[in-house]
Amino acid sequence: MKFVDEAYIDIAAGDGGAGCVSFRHEKYKEFGGPNGGDGGRGGHVFAVADPSLNTLVDYRFARRHEARRGEHGMGSDMFGAAGADITLKMPVGTVLSDSETGEVLFELLQPGEVITIAKGGDGGFGNLRFKSAINRAPRQKTPGWPGEKRSLKLELKVLADVGLLGMPNAGKSTLITAISNARPRIADYPFTTLHPNLGVVRVGPEQSFVVADLPGLIEGAAEGAGLGHLFLRHLQRTRLLLHIVDIAPFDAGIDTVAQAKAIVNELKKYDQALFKKPRWLVLNKLDMVDGDIRAALVADFVKRYKFKGPVFEISALTREGCEPLIKAIYKHIKAQQVAELPEVEVDPRFVAQDPELPTPDAVA
Repeated sequence: MKFVDEAYIDIAAGDGGAGCVSFRHEKYKEFGGPNGGDGGRGGHVFAVADPSLNTLVDYRFARRHEARRGEHGMGSDMFGAAGADITLKMPVGTVLSDSETGEVLFELLQPGEVITIAKGGDGGFGNLRFKSAINRAPRQKTPGWPGEKRSLKLELKVLADVGLLGMPNAGKSTLITAISNARPRIADYPFTTLHPNLGVVRVGPEQSFVVADLPGLIEGAAEGAGLGHLFLRHLQRTRLLLHIVDIAPFDAGIDTVAQAKAIVNELKKYDQALFKKPRWLVLNKLDMVDGDIRAALVADFVKRYKFKGPVFEISALTREGCEPLIKAIYKHIKAQQVAELPEVEVDPRFVAQDPELPTPDAVA
């Protein structure tokens, strides 16, 4: 299935049905009075976060989605039936924004979450509503109210704790294969990964985090080189970025430090908030380096790159160094989750007192 993470759709909720003008006609009832019912409301348009979906491909070609209008009111006090609602299934992590202004309207962040993206119009009033002591034979009615109409841009941002960033063939797909059950395509040519892959990393019982493997970036991505910035939006919800660097490229003339700086520069061009996210350096493919020069090669890279954050040395192919990296990532993510918890005010009456300290009553 083709991966699609951006689509444009037009939605229209149903219009309300019109009210009815009708009078009771019955034998021996000369003045039966009004009995025109109200129109039914139009159908709503809902969106639900479906965890079984991971792409917006269903909305690439099916752009128009309309709910049914409400039925008109009828005589004999009969109200019109409500129009049928429609529910649009979307992947978890979908952002719905106005296609003209760019304003974010809704976000689907929890599996099974349901939101109303367009409300159906209310039904109009029949003449039964206008009956009064001085107007016993009203002939007024109102039309139904129109349903909401929107033009939406759908944008999928995958929900992951960790994002893998790096040049093509840096070993990102090999790393996510080594630490999770994800099985992306791996080959010895650039741009093997054409769409994001998610993998769940198990650290221990009930201890896990999600990693997103993205297509590689190259210098000039902001101008459309390679795959451009097409998939960087998927890093915006991550808590940590792992910058994967091929420490032993096949071409000895490649300056790995210059490549690493180019990636960071592209990140900065795309989004300042993304650039300021916590970022760790992961030097990969150490299995390709002789043990006697490995330490010197790593030290030289870190010195020239002038990186001040955490640095990890791994081989995704042999899984050397992967275990310490996994544990450090999980510890960092848990610390962030704890820091994001809201502060809860505790009533001092229920706080355990130190027995060596006098209680407030004793001081009084």
